[in-house]
Amino acid sequence: MDAKNNVIDFVERKRLKSNGKTNKKRRSKATASADVTDITKIREDMINDERRRVKRTMLTEFIGAHVVIPGKGLMKVTLYDISEDGIAFDMEDSTGMFQPNEEVVMRVYMNNQTYFPFLISISHIAHVPEERVYRHGSRFVKDTVNEVALYHFVRFIECVSANLKGDHGDVTVSNIK
Repeated sequence: MDAKNNVIDFVERKRLKSNGKTNKKRRSKATASADVTDITKIREDMINDERRRVKRTMLTEFIGAHVVIPGKGLMKVTLYDISEDGIAFDMEDSTGMFQPNEEVVMRVYMNNQTYFPFLISISHIAHVPEERVYRHGSRFVKDTVNEVALYHFVRFIECVSANLKGDHGDVTVSNIK
């Protein structure tokens, strides 16, 4: 005797439905008109969006970054987002922009004198007029000197970002005796 299985295979159900092969005899009148929506993708997108916002907050207020302009020096940029494959940053639109596939040396500063450099390749550029910036998406160039440090740096940012808390000045102490 077969045990009743209460697990619904949404992928199989969707495939059968798209082929017009659903078993109408098994459906009751109450469920015949109900549609089943798989929210897994929507939920993942929401979680990823939330993670990106936390990372951006962390990077824009904690980490300083500059790009090296050959023959000119350093230009400050605002880090936007980071992942294991690359980094996004903003440049003021008055300073111009890089070109796709251009390789750029970036420096991430841990304080005003200590940094580690790495090489990025520009993937895409988008003008964000309301912020007056060019947003550059780039990927890390692999097999470079600081690849291991960069890997651990990204992991550090991800781990810390998952547990960030906001300080609203509600626990300040004054006049300690």
